[in-house]
Amino acid sequence: MSRKIGILGGTGPEGSGLAYRWARAGEEIVIGSRDTQRAAETAAQLCARIGGAANIAGADNATAAAQCEVVVLTVPFAGHAALLKQLKSVWKPGTVVIDTTVPLAAAVGGAATRMLGVWQGSAAEQARELLPEGVSVASAFQNLGAELLSGDEDVDCDILVCSDDARAKQITSELAELIPGARAINGGKLENARIVESLTALLVGINIRYKVHGAGIRFTGLPSNR
Repeated sequence: MSRKIGILGGTGPEGSGLAYRWARAGEEIVIGSRDTQRAAETAAQLCARIGGAANIAGADNATAAAQCEVVVLTVPFAGHAALLKQLKSVWKPGTVVIDTTVPLAAAVGGAATRMLGVWQGSAAEQARELLPEGVSVASAFQNLGAELLSGDEDVDCDILVCSDDARAKQITSELAELIPGARAINGGKLENARIVESLTALLVGINIRYKVHGAGIRFTGLPSNR
């Protein structure tokens, strides 16, 4: 079932990669950004790449959040709390927010491989605290690299989906499996997002050591219906 998906921070590599994959699968996408013109340019580029069937628009973050049933956070952790506080009054009841944020920091001159402490436990739990009642939160897509998303090949990665809300978990899982090669895995409660987010730091290090860009995670021994 097609739904309107807002991607906040959608002009960045992760956000535009998810937009590309979902638009190819027939979803309606709104690219959100602090810069409306940049959002419109990214939307136009993606539409041109996909072709006539693509349904992608650009807007500021507040407009994208207000008009979409599903909203995906793909912003850097440094701006995560500030953005959610800014948008506090725009959310519609029933909105599902999917948080892809990872609280990572880089050493001077190095890659972002150091996890930052989050008082709430994880970026996703911080989002839940800052979002109003009636908005559901799921955590997913932290371990699927932007470079893989921006390509046309199938990905080789399981997507851990954590949420305390069954509907949010179901919608997020459906979106994960629209990405060719991806498999949604029920990661349990939202508090498990702190574990999933930390795996990203491990994967960044593995990519560096093996000089690759697409190291992912696969779980074995699961039944087909998971």
